[in-house]
Amino acid sequence: MPIELIIPSVGESITEVQIAEWLKADGADVKKDENVAVIDSEKTTFELPAPENGRLKILHQAGETIKVGDSVGQIETNGAPAKADAGAKKEAKAPASPEKAAPKPVEEKAKAEAKVEAKPEKAAAPAPASTPAPASRSASGREQEVVPMTMLRKTAAKRLLEAKQQMAMLTTFNEADMSAIQALRAAHQESFEKRYQVKLGFMSFFVKAVIDGLKQCPQLNAEIRDTDIIYHNYFDIGVAIASERGLVVPILRNAERLSFAEIERAISDLGKRSKEGKLKPDELEGGTFTITNGGVFGSLLSTPIINPPQTGILGMHSIQERPVAVNGQVVIRPMMYTALTYDHRLVDGREAVMFLRRIKEAIENPARMLIEV
Repeated sequence: MPIELIIPSVGESITEVQIAEWLKADGADVKKDENVAVIDSEKTTFELPAPENGRLKILHQAGETIKVGDSVGQIETNGAPAKADAGAKKEAKAPASPEKAAPKPVEEKAKAEAKVEAKPEKAAAPAPASTPAPASRSASGREQEVVPMTMLRKTAAKRLLEAKQQMAMLTTFNEADMSAIQALRAAHQESFEKRYQVKLGFMSFFVKAVIDGLKQCPQLNAEIRDTDIIYHNYFDIGVAIASERGLVVPILRNAERLSFAEIERAISDLGKRSKEGKLKPDELEGGTFTITNGGVFGSLLSTPIINPPQTGILGMHSIQERPVAVNGQVVIRPMMYTALTYDHRLVDGREAVMFLRRIKEAIENPARMLIEV
């Protein structure tokens, strides 16, 4: 008896998902808990495991949109499709000599393979969301590819466009000398990693600095709801993570309560599970402020877009050695540009400048974050 592969619930607001990719071919043998498909939703990507050992029967092709709770495939727990079993019983009744019966498995295998290969020709299934379509030609005769957008990408595009249309976004810049943090990391990296089994990165310093800045400028930790302003008395910091299927922003809940080690552990875990497609939808919901680090890709300067309904986002960038004036002397220091994009409907330039200055002070003198001055 076949067991259905059901699309599980992935959040109250999500009613449909998209099959991004089948990891196993139709008719393939699978093991219990082995991932057989990659599923895209509006907020995250996850893998669908097989509920039992058996043979996979695909009911919907990659690229199709399926409702939550519907079946996308079946697992034949006896290791072969029911129809194949019935055919085998029928053939067993027919008398056959050993010489004639021997080729049967080969013949049946060839027929089955031919049937599998012919199946896509019966119904033009959409191209897999993560695989380029066959090259076509434009009106000018040059080759081009048409690739369907994933649900995650479509949702991100929609939300970012809405943010541009509905918010009065403005970006202010500053820079920070990273010498102090680099010295701290060099002095304590070995003992920190030995004790906590995670590296001491830059992000924990910036999360702490952001919280310090948000306490000074609560407008950046708020949101506009109709004609009201909602000030959040907690700090749920979103950390943007780039994945092959798009940008996701998992949330560090109550980040003000986390230590440096807890922040680094959480970010490491979220980054790992993002790549594996194992983030849960509720880990991506909410958030009162976002940090994005384009510096890991080499970005020198950018103007990040706010993640609505938040009112601010901080952009980190590459660390570059540049000449700067210190106490009347020109010296070479590792410098980072920082960018704050904010909703000017709620946040004035004064608060934006104060926030970035607070970030700069906290990064250049990390002790301030410990004694809160």
